[in-house]
Amino acid sequence: MKENHMEKAGITRQEFLKRTALAGAAMLMTSLEGWALSSADKKIKVAVIGCGSVSNSYLPQLLSSKMIEVVSLCDIKYERAVAQNEQYKVGAKTYRNIDEVLAGVPFDMLVTLTDMQVHEELNKKALLAGKHVWSEKPLANSYKAGKALLDLANSKNLRVWGAPAVVNSPQFAYMNKALREGKLGMVSSAHGQYGHTGPHWSAFFYEKGGGSMPDLGVYNMTTLTGLLGPARSVMAMLSIVKPERTVDDKGTIKVEVEDNAHILLEHDNNVISHIMSGFNFFDPHGHVASDQMLHSIQIYGDHGNMRLLGYDWETNGVVMDTAETGSAQLVSTDKGGYQWQEGARVVAESMVTGIEPKINVEHALHVLEIIEAAHESHKKGKKIRLKSDFPFPVIR
Repeated sequence: MKENHMEKAGITRQEFLKRTALAGAAMLMTSLEGWALSSADKKIKVAVIGCGSVSNSYLPQLLSSKMIEVVSLCDIKYERAVAQNEQYKVGAKTYRNIDEVLAGVPFDMLVTLTDMQVHEELNKKALLAGKHVWSEKPLANSYKAGKALLDLANSKNLRVWGAPAVVNSPQFAYMNKALREGKLGMVSSAHGQYGHTGPHWSAFFYEKGGGSMPDLGVYNMTTLTGLLGPARSVMAMLSIVKPERTVDDKGTIKVEVEDNAHILLEHDNNVISHIMSGFNFFDPHGHVASDQMLHSIQIYGDHGNMRLLGYDWETNGVVMDTAETGSAQLVSTDKGGYQWQEGARVVAESMVTGIEPKINVEHALHVLEIIEAAHESHKKGKKIRLKSDFPFPVIR
């Protein structure tokens, strides 16, 4: 609906988005329920492609569900698929590439855990073959290509989702509720930060299509847009601090994409947020977040502020500091079983139960457009307007 049509209808943009989101949710629920009713054994069959380090986190989640059966494991380094099959006692068929997977044992949903540059190709092949898709971030190599994947899925009555699953945490829900209830007063600004000294196990993080934004900044982007609403424009400065890296699979390589990024996001109601991500940030916790008590997200209002402790993919609590409390209070420390790698399990189970998950592919696509716009902003030295939207608020 165009702006003038909204004016004629007598509704605001925010109300239009709300109605659109509710209508979309209703359609999606119908679609999920229809699939669930046609599933005789109430179990979804899953194929996993990419049996590297991330699969060590995903496979236990998938195998823990009574609604999921992992029937295929695939890796271009075939021995890794065989090793994961044996280590986790999966009992799956093992394959060397996506074409073998699609021609092999029947399955319902592909879980893509490969190098990020090939997600787009693999996800498209799966959708064309009539499979639902859960993809690690990013969903595609560009917003245009990601939107085309969604359009393809819709045309074939399929579902596609993209990581991360940060909106599932109880801490995200707490912060969302605090904002909806006006606990911070009039919100104006927010900050997100996440970084470490850079992966050493693979070159793809530093090659074209990689970088600190799709690997790390994506978490803060998802959290802040999920809490504050879609970004309307982006300004960014990016840099390469270390032009060479030494990695396990290729030795010394040249860094082709940003390892240091600062991004400004403009949201509705004149709210501005800032994100910094990079592969040059010393953090004694590294990838082990369970004891991290520094905050990764902070949101400021004229009545208070709140801070998300730990990383937004592994949350340890929220600190609230408002005019009512008079001092900082640690709240919402119960993780409620949330784990960052649960996304594929949650959406696979939704295909069986018909219960729509909080994770929304349009949100993932919006973040993908932010990353693309940040590159454009840095190159052109100006603010870049965004086109995409997603149903907001994420939790009502």
